[in-house]
Amino acid sequence: MHLLPLLALGAAVLPTVASAGDPNSYAQPDQVVVTHLDLDLAINFPHRQLDGVATLKLDWKNPAAPALVLDTRDLTIAAVDAVAANGKTQALKYALAPVDKTLGAKLTIATPTHPASVRITYRTSPEASGLQWLPPEQTADKRAPFMFSQSESIHARSWVPLQDSPAIRFTYDAHVTAPKNLRVVMSAANAANHPLDGDFRFAQPHPIPSYLLAIAAGDLAVAETGPRSAVYAEPSMVAKAAHEFADTETIIKTAEKLYGPYPWGSYDILVLPPSFPYGGMENPNMTFATPTIIVGDKSLVSVISHELAHSWSGNLVTSASWRDIWLNEGFTTYVQGRITEAVYGKRQADEEALLSARALEKKIGTLTENQQKLAPDPKGLSGDDALSDVAYDKGSWFLRTLEAKFGRPAFDAYLKGYFQHFAWHSITTEQMLAYLKPNLIEKYPGKLSWAEVQDWVYGTGIPKDATLPDSPRFDAIDQERTAFLAGTLPAAKLDAKGWNTQEWMYFLDRLPDVPTLAQAQALDAAWHLTGTPNAEIGMRWYIHAIAAGDQAVWPAAAEHMTHIGRLYLTMPLYRTLVKTPDGFAYAESVYAKAKAGYHPLTQHAIEALFAKARAKAAK
Repeated sequence: MHLLPLLALGAAVLPTVASAGDPNSYAQPDQVVVTHLDLDLAINFPHRQLDGVATLKLDWKNPAAPALVLDTRDLTIAAVDAVAANGKTQALKYALAPVDKTLGAKLTIATPTHPASVRITYRTSPEASGLQWLPPEQTADKRAPFMFSQSESIHARSWVPLQDSPAIRFTYDAHVTAPKNLRVVMSAANAANHPLDGDFRFAQPHPIPSYLLAIAAGDLAVAETGPRSAVYAEPSMVAKAAHEFADTETIIKTAEKLYGPYPWGSYDILVLPPSFPYGGMENPNMTFATPTIIVGDKSLVSVISHELAHSWSGNLVTSASWRDIWLNEGFTTYVQGRITEAVYGKRQADEEALLSARALEKKIGTLTENQQKLAPDPKGLSGDDALSDVAYDKGSWFLRTLEAKFGRPAFDAYLKGYFQHFAWHSITTEQMLAYLKPNLIEKYPGKLSWAEVQDWVYGTGIPKDATLPDSPRFDAIDQERTAFLAGTLPAAKLDAKGWNTQEWMYFLDRLPDVPTLAQAQALDAAWHLTGTPNAEIGMRWYIHAIAAGDQAVWPAAAEHMTHIGRLYLTMPLYRTLVKTPDGFAYAESVYAKAKAGYHPLTQHAIEALFAKARAKAAK
């Protein structure tokens, strides 16, 4: 579909579907669009599968369209029926194409009469890439099995046959059956007082893209954290989680003051088992969160600020393709910083901004030119590849630069207008820029040239006009680190007793990639970093200690790798270990024990790393 730019606030020309050419989807939204999903699921824990019936309501765009084309991955299709407006059904012919390793199998359904709806009866595979099934022993309380989904980026197709593209938005209703005494939750309004009778119903009245379709089931307790928020977690975790997330209502109100009313009604947090591969997932109405952010001092709750911010940037206004994902993640990371500043203070917000910026400065030169762009060439770019540090950190850095150039009042007004203007739509980078130009750049001339804007979006590296906050605490840490590395300041004399999590992260991040063994051992002896319960600090410590050759930390590192499935906190340790033959062998032994508890996405990432390391060693 041709993209029509938006030229002014009052002149919205928003297509129902922003793109008909998503390279990560077989869908043909220029022919027909799914507008609503009725989903009936039975959760089968013994067979690790969902038995499903998906009824798709259709909006036919092309009167001559011969078929409905859907995305699937490892689904077994039992039947496909047309459902007329009067409810009558008729069997339809369908074909599953050969499996593509990345995209799955295209499902083509012959629809000569253009029915109002199509109903598909199917079941999922135990290896579905978007679902993880955990036996009781792999949960926190070890009392009941657990199942949860992770649909982003293109994994919804592994548990529902649908048009799996962020350009296509639909509402949904769901009926889910599960074993009694287990609770089912979805990316919709959830009732904390729902009886655990094995029968659950959900309604999502707002149009969402497929990657925000989510489900989980397990032994879940509930604790309310505010008038419109609650925490769901295994019983042993729920009180800790409720304490950690006690500021949820304050965070919501802070975001509302900046960007307008919270549009989703309720906002709940589901604390998943440790195998969850991400820090958080912004599923509408219910963020799925890793337990690694629960450390007792609220120092890592910026993850919740981030996922709540997605309620505006990502869920309300969505990137139309994975190439445009910085519109979700860059905007959200910027909004997260504003929320953190308002709730927890400017010092913490500035430190978090500097942490991400310094890490990006270190990493960006190792990426290809295309990977360095906010809006890269989508050729050869998978949905998962697009979710990079560039989208998050370069994107938010660009917005912080806009704020610095135009001033906070002007930029706040622009951003609030942006969310209102594009609400409930999926857009491209070019649509965002077409709105930015008249409503900020040209409205306040002389602040930032259009060429500079384009350099940020389409250029490589980090532009010279990039602005960073000051942090006297980080400056002092830089001086102490330099002195420690020079041998003029003993590890025990570091002024680290009052360092918060972010300050420890900064100190460790800017150590040499391979410190000396003596330096690593001195730091551990003085500050007892091995065995830390703080996973952010632990990840950074272990990669440096392993690189230094301190094999004494390996058992504690293995404990970290075994009990944390979050990719960001686990993969760096594997990457460091595989650099030496002994380390590679140890990493393989750890993975053999940990594999069953990892999410399929984590398993795939580690196995790809091992394959690459073996190929390199064989040369």
